[in-house]
Amino acid sequence: MSEQLATVITRLKGPARQGLIGRLRRGIEKEGLRVDSAGRIAQSLHPRELGSKLTHPHITTDYSEALLEYITPVYCRPKDAMAFLGDLHRFSYRHLGDELIWPASMPARLNGNDSIPIADYGTSNIGTMKHVYRKGLDVRYGRIMQAIAGVHYNVSLPDNMWTLLRELDGQGDVAMNDYRSSRYFGLIRHFRRHSWLLMYLFGASPALDRSFLTGATPDKLRAHARNTLVSPYATSLRMSDLGYQNKVQAQLKICFNSLSNYVGTLRHAISTPWPAYERLGVNDGGDWQQLNANILQIENEYYSDIRPKRVARHDETPSQALEARGVEYIEVRCLDLNPFLTLGIDETQMRFLDTFLMWCLLTDSPWIPDDECDRLDDNRALVVERGRDPSLRLAIDSTERRLAELGHEVFAELVQVAELLDIIEGGSPHADAIRELAPRLDDPRLTPSGQMLLALEESGDDFVDYMLELARDQATQLRGESMDRARDALFSQLTETSHQQQGDIEAADIESFSDFLEHYFARAQEPRATSKEAVGR
Repeated sequence: MSEQLATVITRLKGPARQGLIGRLRRGIEKEGLRVDSAGRIAQSLHPRELGSKLTHPHITTDYSEALLEYITPVYCRPKDAMAFLGDLHRFSYRHLGDELIWPASMPARLNGNDSIPIADYGTSNIGTMKHVYRKGLDVRYGRIMQAIAGVHYNVSLPDNMWTLLRELDGQGDVAMNDYRSSRYFGLIRHFRRHSWLLMYLFGASPALDRSFLTGATPDKLRAHARNTLVSPYATSLRMSDLGYQNKVQAQLKICFNSLSNYVGTLRHAISTPWPAYERLGVNDGGDWQQLNANILQIENEYYSDIRPKRVARHDETPSQALEARGVEYIEVRCLDLNPFLTLGIDETQMRFLDTFLMWCLLTDSPWIPDDECDRLDDNRALVVERGRDPSLRLAIDSTERRLAELGHEVFAELVQVAELLDIIEGGSPHADAIRELAPRLDDPRLTPSGQMLLALEESGDDFVDYMLELARDQATQLRGESMDRARDALFSQLTETSHQQQGDIEAADIESFSDFLEHYFARAQEPRATSKEAVGR
């Protein structure tokens, strides 16, 4: 372990033992396709009994009308977040009829691009904007890519830990928002240098149904059973060039060296036209194809495996919120659904992620130059496509090294960070998580991607058939479990209030959609910087 990291951990242990450091805070966003009893993507509307997709705080949809998205509140204990997520599933199954929630990241059986219904958010201007944005994703990238599902993991540190860290760094004269943003960006840079480890440990998408591809089969895929394609050593096809990738966005070169660079690059992208998108057209006599023809329609179109975040106010874009008040939390976006877990994620994974993210925060992380940024992208691509290949080598500091060797070095430092977190938490949940996952480094068959390929090979089943059986088993389990009574009442109430809120929004609209968009994008260009970090030093 580096001397710097050891020193920081040692200096934090005393306050931790005195109860001066609070727990981490985390929330989960989990997606899952609705499918019919034959494993085909559902064509039905989002059930009214689940509330308004536009205004419900916990149950909405992502790209497609069929792509459920569950959002938990922020919790200090992982088991509380998991309990809430479980009840969202249990409540949903009361209203899904014979439909199922697909357990895998790669989608169920599709029937071409148009078989993926775009989500409809009603007639309000904001609802129309969300729908047109999704139409834009369709004309730019196609709908099939948008049917992929995953887990987003949101984490923030307690305020008293930030106060301690600022004192330890001797930066008591730096405004807290500036200090916190700077440290969060250091976390993100260290994360980018090591996110390959998460792809290896938690990647769970080495196979897909043939219906996912519309053109020729890539050489890296081989046939399995009748309708399945697999990549023998892949960990996460979801994060490969078959999944969430965009060559236009790649030229943005966001390596997260500062808040000002991040915000400036996004603002450039949402205001700079792209010729290929201009040729697609924007508004043909009121038939909107996309919100605009810029590199990004809005900031959310930018794909990355991690993002700095702050809850935005009603008149702010995400980057304006960051400019005005700094980074509030980080969002990890590279996690596949684990189909062997009923909720796609479990407490062990959450405890590991907490430890990994704290390690990223406490470790020095210099700025990333352009050449290193390219190498990091290359390492990630290697692991998502060949992570379980024993011959794989990653480029680290001008040398090539085995993944398992590098992983063991990271785990040795994670053990020390876990010890600090366990002092705060009590017991040994973080150390237990590190210990439970460590064998995956030396035995790729223990990873979710390894387990999936092994299951397909032993059963001889197609991907869709095997996942469909898992979905049925999970649905039977969830339908048979009781809900927390208070949450049951809350979800029932939110169903009606969310529909009422959508109606109120629609009734209050007085300007045309064209005027609404013009005003929105005019405001989006307004700088909101109130800190030295936001404007650049």
